[in-house]
Amino acid sequence: MRNRAGTSAVLFVLAWLLVSCADSDESVRLTLGHGLDTNHPVHHAMVHMADVLDEVSGGTMHIDIYPNRQLGAERELVELLQIGSLDLTKVSASPLESFSPEMGVFSVPYVFRDGDHFWRVATSSIGRELLLSLESVDLRGLTYYDAGSRSFYTTDKPVHSPADLDGMKIRVQKSRTSVAMIEALGGAATPIDWGELYTALQQGVVDGAENNPPSFHLSRHYEAAKYFTLDEHTFVPDVLIVSTLTWRKLDNQQQEWLQRAASESAELQRRLWAAATEEALDTVRAAGVEVISPDKEPFRDSVSSMHASYAGTPIGALIDRIGELP
Repeated sequence: MRNRAGTSAVLFVLAWLLVSCADSDESVRLTLGHGLDTNHPVHHAMVHMADVLDEVSGGTMHIDIYPNRQLGAERELVELLQIGSLDLTKVSASPLESFSPEMGVFSVPYVFRDGDHFWRVATSSIGRELLLSLESVDLRGLTYYDAGSRSFYTTDKPVHSPADLDGMKIRVQKSRTSVAMIEALGGAATPIDWGELYTALQQGVVDGAENNPPSFHLSRHYEAAKYFTLDEHTFVPDVLIVSTLTWRKLDNQQQEWLQRAASESAELQRRLWAAATEEALDTVRAAGVEVISPDKEPFRDSVSSMHASYAGTPIGALIDRIGELP
């Protein structure tokens, strides 16, 4: 993902024109690009962040938000941050392991006991360390956005246990850890871009995928996948990141304002996410989706060897530290 060749010239020029700069009144205008729909809780949280930043800075700092991939796909946006042609974006934690291997801990199944345990970790020194681990690749994590728990959804047959995943082609993010998880559960991991997944489900390129309820709903994947299994194997957050080239241009007060706005947006997003999750499950049920609540123990048992494989590694050390938090 450090390879710049994949970034199109058009996106580069557009983002360069939008790059943060000081206006004649010495105000700072930051550009945030992301790939989500404007109805998504994360987008609403980003709008709130922009409002908070404008307020706390006395109108001297602004954020212009470009949703729906207007400035490119996730990979392109991250690359633009690294070269300073874009200021802020949102990325799932899973692909970030290509930059910071420790980020892969979020994709290890059943590391977190439940959602409350996840947030205790995210707001602890462990969570902060992970956000700052990206600085070596010109990125800085500002906060986590709730992406809930990821669960399986399938097109032709329900999943009640790991045995049902045997041989099934399951779409995953481009993450080594996500691939290993599917293989440990007996499935065939198939990395596919999010924007191509709806068609892949329709055409049988994959038999299923895994994600949180709001994403399953808003993407309309429930039109092709009629089974949703709430096994809640991972809690993979979204991460709001800023280019370190942008961050270092800000003075200490401006950095404090931006961090405050980001943190307040995350608090709002968690509330919005909880409501969106409940609404999503109600909506897909009404559309004919069978929502399954399986026994999670067989799933946990199936990935125990995967946990053991991290012994003596940085990920293994993180798993141990996470497990020690109450």
